[in-house]
Amino acid sequence: MNETKVQNMQIANCANASAQIAQQAAEQLRVTSVPYSSSTMVIFTGVPLAKDSYKTNSGKYFVTIKADPDSIPVQPAIGQHWSVNGTRLIGEVETGDFVMQQHTYESPEHIECNLPETGEQLIRFIAKEADFKGIGESKARMLWQQLGKEFHSIVRKDTPEARKRLRGLLSEDSVNALFEGYTKYKNLAYCNWMTDHKIPASIQQRLLKHHAERSIEAIKQNPYVLIGFGMSFDQVDRMVANSEFKLMITNCDHRRLSAALETAIRKEIEKGHTYTTQACLRPYLTKLIKNKELVTEAFKAGHNKAQYILNSDNGYYHPTAQLLMESVVAKRLKALASQNNLYDENANNAYISAVDELPYELTPMQSEAVVTCLDNAVSCITGGAGTGKTTVLRTALRAYHQMGFEIHAVALSGRAAMRLHESIGFITSTIAKLLREDAIEPTPDKQKHLLVIDEASMIDLPTMYRLVNHIHPSVRIVFTGDPDQLPPIGCGKVLADIVLSKAIANTMLDIVKRQEGSTGIPEYSKLINQGIVPDKLSTGAIHFHETAKSDIAQVCCDLFLQSTENSRVMAPTKALVAAINKLTQEAVNPNGCRLEFEMHGERFFQNLRLNDAILFTQNHYDKGIQNGSLGTLTSVESSSESYGEVTLDTGDKVEVTKPVLDCMELGYAVTLHKAQGSQFPRIIIALKKGKIVDRAWLYTAITRAEAEIHIVGSSDDLRIITEAQSNSHKRNSYLVELLRYIVP
Repeated sequence: MNETKVQNMQIANCANASAQIAQQAAEQLRVTSVPYSSSTMVIFTGVPLAKDSYKTNSGKYFVTIKADPDSIPVQPAIGQHWSVNGTRLIGEVETGDFVMQQHTYESPEHIECNLPETGEQLIRFIAKEADFKGIGESKARMLWQQLGKEFHSIVRKDTPEARKRLRGLLSEDSVNALFEGYTKYKNLAYCNWMTDHKIPASIQQRLLKHHAERSIEAIKQNPYVLIGFGMSFDQVDRMVANSEFKLMITNCDHRRLSAALETAIRKEIEKGHTYTTQACLRPYLTKLIKNKELVTEAFKAGHNKAQYILNSDNGYYHPTAQLLMESVVAKRLKALASQNNLYDENANNAYISAVDELPYELTPMQSEAVVTCLDNAVSCITGGAGTGKTTVLRTALRAYHQMGFEIHAVALSGRAAMRLHESIGFITSTIAKLLREDAIEPTPDKQKHLLVIDEASMIDLPTMYRLVNHIHPSVRIVFTGDPDQLPPIGCGKVLADIVLSKAIANTMLDIVKRQEGSTGIPEYSKLINQGIVPDKLSTGAIHFHETAKSDIAQVCCDLFLQSTENSRVMAPTKALVAAINKLTQEAVNPNGCRLEFEMHGERFFQNLRLNDAILFTQNHYDKGIQNGSLGTLTSVESSSESYGEVTLDTGDKVEVTKPVLDCMELGYAVTLHKAQGSQFPRIIIALKKGKIVDRAWLYTAITRAEAEIHIVGSSDDLRIITEAQSNSHKRNSYLVELLRYIVP
């Protein structure tokens, strides 16, 4: 919620403060409210604690803490006890008819949370903390009276003996709630230690989940273990330099050098590679270690580690996880590829019947593609826009259906799945939804199954690995897509490798079926894909707008206004997307009712308005949305359960709850990766030369359009982008080698 504004919040408004004095101080407080919490900032307030008493001197002042959520050990909750140390601002704030003193700590130097240990403090804390669901003050008081100081030793570990003792005092539900609530806080000592060592809270939780009580010991044995849980090499290096570890670990320590090598390998995976080489790793290592001799030592220090495998034959460094996934995928696909010559009399009859239903004749290449699908347990239908992939797939699936196969058709995005359903007539779903359902296995009434993966160029290696593990080895697979489109966001390039290996039956459709009234888009995209700049940059339904870089956002906005219902803007960077969205919202929907909501008794609003186009940036599969889902904000009416409603492009409705709100953005303009797999009637392409904008990017953007395209940018940029080789061809992937040589 980066654009969330805070209204009527005294803690964030110092306009009424009569004085502000910076002081270095340390305080203890009990949390009384958490008025604001997001992924980037948390604000909580409390009253100072008097020693040895639950009573406080809250009549004098209250304390406000503003911090990055990753810099505190746990999320604040009402009733918790916190210690804070750092620079504070002191001011006077009007609260109704009273003037209160406010002590504000922004990004404090030291902060920790402690579970109240004894007596009244513990009773009141358990009664008020939501994590101890169903345990009110009377039950909490009874627990303390009966157990006394044994309380902590009993609830620290969920054992049959502990449960037996508690069942005499509480119901089964209350016993469960007590253990669940206490679990959150029993690791506070570890969390406080890690926070003190500048280890982010998100890293702490992952480490505790894996190492539990041994977390601190694991860090002390090797601080660089934190890299495996999401901390950067530089962060750990700084932590080591500023702590007691400085005396234990030198720059040439093999633990440090091995961690640097693993970090460099991980950087290559983030670029989409599934393996790398010393030549590629050396620049990363030099940047991390800053010593050429130590770089050489790092390659030796890192040998025989579990995180990767060094192939001595070719010098490739294979991250273990990626090599495992590639091996599993290759073996499954090769095993299916060995099942060919399946086209029998039954398949021929089904083929004839499916073709007879068509209102037109298939071309010889299209007929060959359908037969290939029926003749092989795994096959591909590939080609550019307008080459007839959908026609081939629809015909092949009708034949498979007549042969008694259960069809499972999937695409990566919800919009793509909906479009696939409209094209083939069978029930479709997203890959995420399929993976949440039961595995695809033969059953007595359904022995034969076919998995169809549409827009397969978007499928990365981890997704393909999950898919092959989700289906029985007998399930046939058909891939459809265009291997020349933008590669997946994740590592690997599964469809491109399958085509390149020539190990899987593939029919490449390359003839554009020009029809009367054609937009010219398929022909235009084919030229771009071949690295040829079209003679006419504006032709048919494609319009080129020569524009200076500084004017691209405004021109895109102006073009959007010409057809607001049918348009979507594609841009290469988040910054340009944000600029276009801001301009477009002000032009299209300047007076729409804002999405307002109440949180912890305070009013907030987000700069999203009724009828705005909405983009979701995270996966919430239980809500039916995923990263890249698009919709319209159709209600801003708040209730106890939600703040409004979004109607997705699929027609489904999503309630705007707190988790959903955190991943909502304006969606008039989106990055191409968010739009991949989807199509729109009218596309406006913000063409701006940059690191990720290459021929594949432009080609993919053009193929997102159904009827009309507007390209906004420089003709010189278009020429340079089109003529240069695509970045995707530079992506290292070992799957192609495994497909060529592995024995099923």
